[in-house]
Amino acid sequence: MPFYLFKAAARALLLPPFGLLMLTILGAVLIALRHRRSGWTCLIAGLALTWLLSVPLVADQLSRLVEAYPPFDPTQPVAAQAIVILGGDGNRIAPEYGGQPAADLELLERLDYGAWLSRNTHLPILVTSDPRNVQAMAASLARDFQTPPRWVESFARDTFENARNSVVMLRADQVNSILLVTSSTHMRRAMQEFAATGIAVTAAPVHVQPRHDDALFPYLPSPDGMLRSNRAIYELLGEPVREAFVALNLRRQHPQPH
Repeated sequence: MPFYLFKAAARALLLPPFGLLMLTILGAVLIALRHRRSGWTCLIAGLALTWLLSVPLVADQLSRLVEAYPPFDPTQPVAAQAIVILGGDGNRIAPEYGGQPAADLELLERLDYGAWLSRNTHLPILVTSDPRNVQAMAASLARDFQTPPRWVESFARDTFENARNSVVMLRADQVNSILLVTSSTHMRRAMQEFAATGIAVTAAPVHVQPRHDDALFPYLPSPDGMLRSNRAIYELLGEPVREAFVALNLRRQHPQPH
């Protein structure tokens, strides 16, 4: 199975909330089958983790574990020659725009920040994602921010391909240094992939987690808390899983002699 398909399946089936829902259901089934101790353990663990990972304060702490880069300082000199905006799972066909593609909230935040950086630095933009996402990205930049991208890379299915495909296009135009725009929780992995290509890259993360000043709401479960916990856990597990998958493929391709 290609690695990008493996990642998508694992993320959907194992990470919260689906994985916790399955754990809770398993507990209920075991209780019904009179395996009460293991059943109650699974049921309580599923419900408790669902509540815990939905709490914004917990989501904040998980996010900070993978936030390796501070916000970009626009007052400092910029050595980059282009801005690269990474896509994500965030597009839709928008009836309000006559059925044209539009970016959802997380992707729109990346585009907004990338366009702002472009206006302030006068650097051209490259967008990279799969065909449907990149169409929404290019349309939103041109329509909503009047900042159409110079390059459109539309064949990347994961961060590894974002980096490899983008650098090929950039180097064809003599671009050797970039500002990289993606979500703060995704930035560490994205920086590793782009740095591995040899291009000079400066992080420009979006959605860096602020500290909550409110005394009550950070402790109350919310859909946004669960979503952010999902993303943080995915990033925490993503690199070890990728390394294990690559090692397994190498072992299959080059079996040790008996």
